Amino acid sequence: MSMVCLSDFEAYAKKYLPKIAWDYFAAGADDCTTRDENILAYKRIRFQPRMLRDVSVMDIRTKILGSEISFPVGIAPTGFHQLAWPDGEKSTARAARAMNTCYIASTYSTCTLEEISAAAPGGLRWFQLYIHRNRAASQQLVRRAEALGFQGLVLTADLPYTGKRCDDVRNGFRLPPHMKVKNLEGAFEVCKMSPLDPSVTWNDIYWLQSLTRLPIIIKGILTREDAELAVRHGVQGIIVSNHGGRQLDEGPATIDALVEVVEAVRGRVEVYVDGGVRKGSDVLKALALGAKCVFIGRPALWGLAYKGEEGLQDVLRILQDEFRLSMALAGCASVSEIGQHLVQSSKL
Repeated sequence: MSMVCLSDFEAYAKKYLPKIAWDYFAAGADDCTTRDENILAYKRIRFQPRMLRDVSVMDIRTKILGSEISFPVGIAPTGFHQLAWPDGEKSTARAARAMNTCYIASTYSTCTLEEISAAAPGGLRWFQLYIHRNRAASQQLVRRAEALGFQGLVLTADLPYTGKRCDDVRNGFRLPPHMKVKNLEGAFEVCKMSPLDPSVTWNDIYWLQSLTRLPIIIKGILTREDAELAVRHGVQGIIVSNHGGRQLDEGPATIDALVEVVEAVRGRVEVYVDGGVRKGSDVLKALALGAKCVFIGRPALWGLAYKGEEGLQDVLRILQDEFRLSMALAGCASVSEIGQHLVQSSKL
């Protein structure tokens, strides 16, 4: 099968993954309106390309929190990678290192932080944290991540409770018996009463800051008001995210929310976005609207389902090539030349 674009990997994953795994990865909340809108919103944005700009030499590198990556696409935190490929998150970490980009490892990984770290020494990795009722378990995870050389702590803010994902309910989704949520073994059983702490507030950022020297990035911000609160509480980055449409349905698409968040922070912290990125031109649109980098979730899982580490590298390479081409055709030779002038503001 010739893999030319990300939809080819999606079709492969849908055909070959077990139904319960495909449904888990694909699920959105309720009617899946927000999940689908994340993709559709990109299609409504139009370019205003510039011509005769000398794009004979291209530089698509960028930096996030001071670390250089080969192009502005990282891997978002998603759970249970062994559902897609036997080596799970170890393959994800290796692919990210090979492509010189950032991988955000999930609390709900099917490999331990130690296994992920050992699989790709020297790779740029951040750790995504859910704060649990068992605060000691969360505290231990933060300290393990820092000790292992993870370079950022990503606090997911949009999951006090799990959204209603109808296919998972119908399927009675559980991990197969041979898979475990490795980082939480012994802390509690994930599939019983929700271990997530719904009492988390902005003040818990101060608690996290007391535990670690790692920069804190907050994920799940969609409004100006919360963006301002994030800056006020001393985070170093914001990921504009609606959890891939898996939490509150009928909220804004992330690319639509991005502009409001970027305007609110006024350059004081870096802003990233996830959700709905399917082409290199989507990456260009997100950067034109103020994102420093985008993160991909489901497409990374499709790549794993195709050929593990090699398949995920293929996904990233396709996005990289498409992004470079889109930049050139829009008249940008380097990431620093990308700006809001490239897109029609009337469509936003």
